[in-house]
Amino acid sequence: MSVLGTIIRPMAECGIDANGDCVTHSPILPETPEIIWGGLASIIIFALLVKFAGPAIKKGMAARTERIQKELDGAAAAKAAAATEATQIRQAKGDIAGERARILAEADAQATAVLEDGRARLRQELADLETRTRAEIAAVGSRAGDELRAEIARLSNAAVDHVVTGSLDDATQQELIEGFIARVGAAK
Repeated sequence: MSVLGTIIRPMAECGIDANGDCVTHSPILPETPEIIWGGLASIIIFALLVKFAGPAIKKGMAARTERIQKELDGAAAAKAAAATEATQIRQAKGDIAGERARILAEADAQATAVLEDGRARLRQELADLETRTRAEIAAVGSRAGDELRAEIARLSNAAVDHVVTGSLDDATQQELIEGFIARVGAAK
């Protein structure tokens, strides 16, 4: 018997009812040769799948596992890098606050130094100005005194000349002049 005949024969063994439909011995279970041939076909298919598709499936599963492991390792590395970067940022933030405080303290110190320097220069300029002003006042006072003395001397000289000329007669004036000349001559 051929294979095709063996497959078709169980189909012919079913009974035919009044409508012409095939009726089996059980409404749930198929005929016994169908179970045998179906089981053998399933075993052959499964064996072929295990032999040929099994390594490909194992290889695909191993590649999938490796890909997932790489993704997990990459995620762990990214998490570690992010944690390191977060630590650096926090440290830099702390450094920024410290740097800001240092810069502000330095600016305050510079402002205080500039203020003290300005005050010292102002004090020095005031002292120099006071000294110059006192010197100028003394010079003006001395000049005014000299001018006043010169004016008084000129006025007193004119007054003496006027008084002497008006009150002296010619003989007294001649006698004074000769006495002056004699004193000057004796002093030499």
